[in-house]
Amino acid sequence: MGKKEKAKERREKRRQEISLLRTIPYSDHQRWWTSDTVAVVTGANRGIGFEIARQLALHGLTVILTARETSVGEEAVKVLQERGLTVVFHQLDVVDPSSIEAFAKWTKEIYGGINILVNNAGVNFNFGSDNSVEFAEKVIATNYFGTKNMIKDMIPLMRPSASGARIVNVSSRLGRLNGRRNRIGNIDLRKKLEDDESLSEELIDQTMNTFLEQVKDGSWRDGGWPQVFTDYSLSKLAVNTYTRLIARKFSERPEGQKIYINCCCPGWVKTAMTDWAGHTSPEEGADTAVWLALLPDQLISGRFFGESVR
Repeated sequence: MGKKEKAKERREKRRQEISLLRTIPYSDHQRWWTSDTVAVVTGANRGIGFEIARQLALHGLTVILTARETSVGEEAVKVLQERGLTVVFHQLDVVDPSSIEAFAKWTKEIYGGINILVNNAGVNFNFGSDNSVEFAEKVIATNYFGTKNMIKDMIPLMRPSASGARIVNVSSRLGRLNGRRNRIGNIDLRKKLEDDESLSEELIDQTMNTFLEQVKDGSWRDGGWPQVFTDYSLSKLAVNTYTRLIARKFSERPEGQKIYINCCCPGWVKTAMTDWAGHTSPEEGADTAVWLALLPDQLISGRFFGESVR
C-alpha cells in the first residue's frame, strides 16, 4: 500500500471514530451550558460555519448566526429554525468596524452578553495550484484583522462564569509556524513569532503589513513567505500567533472571569472555499470547533488543534 492509500485509510478511520464519538451524548456533569448559553458564530450562512451553528444549537444552546449578506443569513436561520433549533440572525461584516460595533451593541441589548464566540468568517481566492495575491489585502483584512477586531469588541460581552467563556478561531494548518514545507523563510522573524517573550500584537501586524507592502511593489515572491496560498497561509499564521498571544493575557484574568481561546483546523473540507475539492464533509470539519467550544473543565488555552479527541 502506497503513502497516499495509507493516508486515505487513516483519514477514513478517523472519520469513523469522529462519527462514533458524535453519537455519544455529553453526560449531565459534563454539560456546563444551558439553553440560556449564547454562542456567536461568524460567517455561518453556509459550509463549516453553518455546521458549527447547527451542532451547537443541537446541543441546546442559543446561537446567533451571522453573515455579511442579510438574505442568505436569514435563509440559513430559517432552515435551522424549521428543525426546532434556537437560532437567530444578525448581519455582520467583520471587515467593517462599524458593523462589529453595531452587532456588539445589539447583542448586549438583547442578551446582555455571550458565552462563546466562534470566529469562522474567512475568505480564500486560490484553488488548486493557484497562488495569486490579487486579493491579498482583502484576505488579510478579513481573516486576521476581522478576527482580531471581533475578539476585542466581544471581550466586554463575555459573561463571567465558573466554566469560563470560550473563543474558537477557525484557522488552518497552512498557518503553522513550524510547518515543514509551508513556512516563513526568514528564520529571525520566525523565531520572534515563536518566542512568547518577543511575540506582540505589533509584531504580528507589522509582519502582515510588510507582506502587503511587498505585494504592492511586486517583491513578495522574494520575501521568504509561504509558497502555498501565500496570502491565506499568512492570514492564518497571524490568527494562530494572535491566539497564543491573547491567551497569555486572558490567563491573568481572575477566576470566574476566565476566557479560554484556541484555534483549530477543520481539514480540507468540501465547501465553496476549497472549490468543493476537499475530502472532508462540513459536518466532520465543524467537529473540532464545537468540541473546543463545549469542552468540559476547560483548562486548555492558546493551543492549535487539528482534530478533536472527545
